[in-house]
Amino acid sequence: MRCRLICSIIASAVVSTAPIPAAGQVFTPPRTPDEKPNLQGIWQVLNSAAWDIQDHPARLGVPAGQGVVEGNEIPYQPAALAKKRENFENRLNADPDTKGYLPGVPRITYVPFPFQIFQTPDYVTIVYEYARAVRTIYTNGSKHPAGHIDFWMGDSRGRWEGDTLVVDVIHFDDQTWFDRAGNFHSDALHVIERYTLIGPDHINYEVTIEDPKVFTSPWKMSMPLYRRKEPNVRLLEYEAGLLLAEEQQKERDQKAK
Repeated sequence: MRCRLICSIIASAVVSTAPIPAAGQVFTPPRTPDEKPNLQGIWQVLNSAAWDIQDHPARLGVPAGQGVVEGNEIPYQPAALAKKRENFENRLNADPDTKGYLPGVPRITYVPFPFQIFQTPDYVTIVYEYARAVRTIYTNGSKHPAGHIDFWMGDSRGRWEGDTLVVDVIHFDDQTWFDRAGNFHSDALHVIERYTLIGPDHINYEVTIEDPKVFTSPWKMSMPLYRRKEPNVRLLEYEAGLLLAEEQQKERDQKAK
């Protein structure tokens, strides 16, 4: 009874002190010199999608999490679903991320490491703490290069639809996964990202996934990106491949003793 009373008082206080937005209030994003929404800054997700993009319970070394997939269902073709299940069973060794490879797009957005966005009139550059990866998103109207090219991070071409940065990404290899749970794609992957600044410290990130070799239809993910606000915040280094090589060398040295 006493607990209920205290909780009620706290809840009432939170409600009474919470700011009430004005009716019809719309966020007006800050602008760059070329009048585009200013997305620049250091951002990071706060979810467990890197381990599993769907709803999942806690496992050893994996936090429980709510999924980021719309409807929580991924429309796998039957053979691809069997492959996904096989990936899950072998995830500790089969996940390309465990080998120190680049995690691909969109996974690099929601690995638990920050990234920094820079803007110019002709391109947007995203620098990631993870593996020191760098993406250039061309916004100058240039087209994807011809043919199929195997890139770990794909080829990114962007455009502005109102205040939303829309990024079309193709030319992937088939070596990356969407998460540690074994969700995967082929080299036919087509990703469409949408970055919308919805407040001074939040970007709404939406992703549409298409891959006719693996899925029966397109599907979507979405999540907020949070601005890092600590004083003097900056990207540090996490070179997965180098750290893995160091650990492997330590193991060899230990065995040689």
